[in-house]
Amino acid sequence: MSSLIPNIGNYKQLISYQKADVIYQLTFDFCSRFLNKGDRTIDQMVQAARSGKQNIVEGCSASSTSTKTEIRLINVAKASLKELLEDYEDFLKTRRHQQWEKGGIEYEAMRKLGREHNDATFFLNIAATRPAETIANMAIILINQADYLLFRQLERLEKDFIENGGFSERMTALRKKQRGY
Repeated sequence: MSSLIPNIGNYKQLISYQKADVIYQLTFDFCSRFLNKGDRTIDQMVQAARSGKQNIVEGCSASSTSTKTEIRLINVAKASLKELLEDYEDFLKTRRHQQWEKGGIEYEAMRKLGREHNDATFFLNIAATRPAETIANMAIILINQADYLLFRQLERLEKDFIENGGFSERMTALRKKQRGY
């Protein structure tokens, strides 16, 4: 007999979660070091980064019984990180710093590091010796990578739902099977 409530994997194993955790910790460090205390942007950036991470946790936790909730919360995580992306881009623009361009040495080196590492300590150690402009650019690349991963995760959730249905359909199928239909 198939299970009504599947045992879904650990969200901490998801690369999207790991990337979001790096972004949260990097953002917290960035705001603490480079924004003035009392600046409302600090709270907005930290909360957007936290929302990106926490909505992945909540969505994955709800996945056993609600695909709709999981999809909605993963999309909220994606939207929160897009908001944070805009904050980092605004930081660079308002201070007349350059945003790294695709194909540039720094951009491509950071993309490679982002693909190879999902450990916050690794990126915090790099950030500890870098200026705000560099860290903002690092965060922008990591956010774009997380956005891509979350988009792929949403595509997979859609495909799984189309192929396997959701909780209500599993309930009905199990009930029919129990009754001998």
